[in-house]
Amino acid sequence: MKIAQHLFPRTTEECLEILARYEGKARIVAGGTDLFLWLKEGKASAEVLVDVSRMEGNRGFEESPDSLVLGSGLTHAEVASNPVVKALFPALSDGCRNVGSPQIRNIGTLGGNIVSAQPAADSVVPLVALDAAREIAGSSGSRIEPLEGLFLGVGKSKVDPTREIITKIIVKKPEGKFGNAFSRIAPREAMALPVINAAVQITVEDDRISGARIVTAPVAVTPFRAKKAEEFLIGKKPQNKGDLRKAAELAEREAKPRDSMARGSGGYRKVLVGDLVEEALLKAAERLA
Repeated sequence: MKIAQHLFPRTTEECLEILARYEGKARIVAGGTDLFLWLKEGKASAEVLVDVSRMEGNRGFEESPDSLVLGSGLTHAEVASNPVVKALFPALSDGCRNVGSPQIRNIGTLGGNIVSAQPAADSVVPLVALDAAREIAGSSGSRIEPLEGLFLGVGKSKVDPTREIITKIIVKKPEGKFGNAFSRIAPREAMALPVINAAVQITVEDDRISGARIVTAPVAVTPFRAKKAEEFLIGKKPQNKGDLRKAAELAEREAKPRDSMARGSGGYRKVLVGDLVEEALLKAAERLA
């Protein structure tokens, strides 16, 4: 399909007005690192591109006592290098640092990576582990929903980029001490899809783990939470490496990766889940101090 227009709204309201005017024939584009390939391959279609890269306020960082709010138009490079993200949520900083090549990180956006809904997206897996939420603006107003519930399958999300837009990503600061970490393995250092990646966050009260989130990918069609492993950690001491290893073993048992020509056999990647989750848990426990 030929693109008839490439428009640059300045505000969210103008963006939504354009989308409404074209009744599903216009589509939001940010960095375009996924979308332009999909348009070329016929996997997506649009007559009008609504480019949000110049929109006011969509590339900001806003820290409050209980959360960090990220503009959806922030690039992966901007998120990875931000000192507040590095200090509070190194899992997200490390995840964004592993997205694609430097060129892709400099243009690809956090919001675009979310809407693309790839199960092993290196920025999305840590966001799910951090229990992030997203603000979505549409014709009926704005709403805030957990990021985890966004994904419907490979390349399928609940956000319709022809009618609505993600404006913000909200990451809450857990009460008390918390630590998080991201681990990844790929065939080579740059421009390689992860064979397996994992992100975790643990929170501690009175020297006992009070909350845990363990996310691995790609072991399902969406980022996968190892809930049995999470439940096992509750009440355990974060310094006990044996318990962290046991949780990693439980995550390995829960994971069911399929055989993949690009990533390796399911059995091989299942073992990697245990190794990477253990590595991430150890890092997260160290960061509690």
